[in-house]
Amino acid sequence: MTGQGQARQTGPLGLINVEIRTVNNRGLKLSTRLNEPLARLESRVEGFLRSRLHRGSVQCQARLQGPDQASRYHINQEVLGSYYRQIDQLHSELYAAAPIDLTRLAQLPGVISENDDAPADDAALWQWLQQVLDQAIDNLNEMRDHEGAAMSDTLKEDLATVDEHLQAIVPRVPVVIEAYRDRLQTKVESYLAEKGLEIAKVDILREVQLFADRSDISEEATRLQAHLRAFAQHLAAEGSNGRKLDFVIQEMFRETNTIGSKASDSEISAHVVEIKCALERMRELAQNIE
Repeated sequence: MTGQGQARQTGPLGLINVEIRTVNNRGLKLSTRLNEPLARLESRVEGFLRSRLHRGSVQCQARLQGPDQASRYHINQEVLGSYYRQIDQLHSELYAAAPIDLTRLAQLPGVISENDDAPADDAALWQWLQQVLDQAIDNLNEMRDHEGAAMSDTLKEDLATVDEHLQAIVPRVPVVIEAYRDRLQTKVESYLAEKGLEIAKVDILREVQLFADRSDISEEATRLQAHLRAFAQHLAAEGSNGRKLDFVIQEMFRETNTIGSKASDSEISAHVVEIKCALERMRELAQNIE
């Protein structure tokens, strides 16, 4: 599911800023970007994200900014002085009149270095970072909950569509068998009358019974109805049920395909097509539900 969550917190070590973004993905794909002071905690960050998030492509950025940015840099006066004396000596030897530019000297190697302002206590730093991550994930989930509510309403509508067409299919089966019997009897009687032959009624009934057995979808319809109830229960349950919903939809596709292959009736086939369209919409949504 898509979403964005951000959190920041100020402490004795400075400011931690965390931003988490997610987009739809069938599995869980993590991408973390931590700045230098937090880099050594990357494995802990990934483990924490996996414990809270279970599906989607997740991008997490975390930065620690020290309380005083200017104190991060140090001027090595010895190196700077050495550069100055050497250049001043060259000025004297060459009788150069141009002044020495300290700004240019500061750009020479070794003059300015960056202090390592990463906190030494990993446990304290991780405890602090974990709090900010937790808050960012809460903000992310709040945004995703709104999207999830809209997706739930859409899934319920499609679920009702599947049930509606299934209820139209079930009473149609006896009508199909009766129509097959009438067609078969008419064709056989017409052929026999033309040839001057006779055939026992029991033979026609036997053929109709075989057709009824091949066309019987009562088991498939019962299982499909059970899957509809299971889907509704998983959809209403708390927790991460996206994979369960995805599995139930696969089973509904299986039963629907069997019904379509058994039914020798254009009206039933039309209902099957509508059910498949609804299931396809449901599958696309369910694959993005955590």
